[in-house]
Amino acid sequence: MRSPSFLSRRPPPMLLLLLSPWPVWAQSSTAATFPGTPGTPDCPEACECAPGGLANCSGRALPAVPADLSRRVRALMLDHNRVRALPPGAFVGAGTLLRLDLRENGLRWVHARAFWSLGALQRLDLSNNQLEALAPGTFSPLRALRSLSLAGNRLARLEPAALGALPLLHALSLQDNELAALAPGLLARLPALRALHLRGNPWSCGCALRPLCSWLRRHPRPAPEAETLLCVLPGRQTLSPLTAFPDAAFSHCPQPLAPRDLAVVYVLGPVSFLASLAACLALGSVLTACRTRRCRATALSRLRRPRDSGPGSPAASAQA
Repeated sequence: MRSPSFLSRRPPPMLLLLLSPWPVWAQSSTAATFPGTPGTPDCPEACECAPGGLANCSGRALPAVPADLSRRVRALMLDHNRVRALPPGAFVGAGTLLRLDLRENGLRWVHARAFWSLGALQRLDLSNNQLEALAPGTFSPLRALRSLSLAGNRLARLEPAALGALPLLHALSLQDNELAALAPGLLARLPALRALHLRGNPWSCGCALRPLCSWLRRHPRPAPEAETLLCVLPGRQTLSPLTAFPDAAFSHCPQPLAPRDLAVVYVLGPVSFLASLAACLALGSVLTACRTRRCRATALSRLRRPRDSGPGSPAASAQA
């Protein structure tokens, strides 16, 4: 008995594909367009990418940040390269970047607009480089930043304008730098800060340490770590723990102006200047008017004298 003709024929491939379970052909389609392989538009050419938006560019002797960054990149590992400088807009195209690692690059210069496109960045590691100074506004665009490491650089001073106001920053690492004190107002602009790493700096025991010591008293640290935070007394070779200075130890230091006092100074300064300028102009006008009036009186008296001493004058007839 012959089988029916429709059973003996081989079904077309498209029919088999449609009749197969969905996960089989869906997975094959996904594997064919996997975005993490190098050379695709979503992965920098010099890096290796993995699912989840990780771009691994570590240890590839790169002299600069890759120019073909994609918005799909969530974590960019650029550590152990040769990126010596970060120009303006160094990360254009990576606006959704969450983590950036730039350790061990010999980095010496960061432009104030290098991070302008990284408003979503949460973790930034600039440790073990050669940074000596940071321009004002360097980290101001990073409003979502939660962790910042500047450890192992050559920073001798860190201005509040460089960090800016970072409302979500909770971890800041400044260890192994050349800091003798922290600029006034730096910690006050970091309301969420909880972890502050300070070891390995030549702290100087003086009035400039008052804001830092006050912050340390409000945020107690473990005993071993607190004992390693030492400062050098000026003119002496003795070391003292930063946590050993109460607020009374800074009673001889000049008190910084309160915000209300600063507002009064800023308001009264221009007003007093304008008032003094107006007073000077008024006094100058009065003096000029008096001098002009005196000069006119003198000129009139000189004109009258020859007329009174003429031939027909009473004085001349009396003499005759």
